[in-house]
Amino acid sequence: MATTVPVVNDTEDYSFLPLIHDIIKCMDKDNQDVHQELNKLRTRIQETREQILTMPGIDMSPELQQNRLRTLREQVHTKNELLQKYKGLCMFDIPKPS
Repeated sequence: MATTVPVVNDTEDYSFLPLIHDIIKCMDKDNQDVHQELNKLRTRIQETREQILTMPGIDMSPELQQNRLRTLREQVHTKNELLQKYKGLCMFDIPKPS
């Protein structure tokens, strides 16, 4: 069951607080830019909804997610054991290119 995972930019800020702060500042100053700031917040909320819907496993129940996580952890554990086993095996001398 291979799924593609969407690439998420880790440096992007997903906080709503700066936008809410800007809206409150506009309201305090009786600034007309409050509608523009509200639209920015709406856009950010919509983008967040779209990202949530594309997250892997979102269509699975919590129980299925837990089972999948348990399976993946078992696979990692088995692969780590194999790596340790192969590291302990006798290495063949490979001639270095001259």
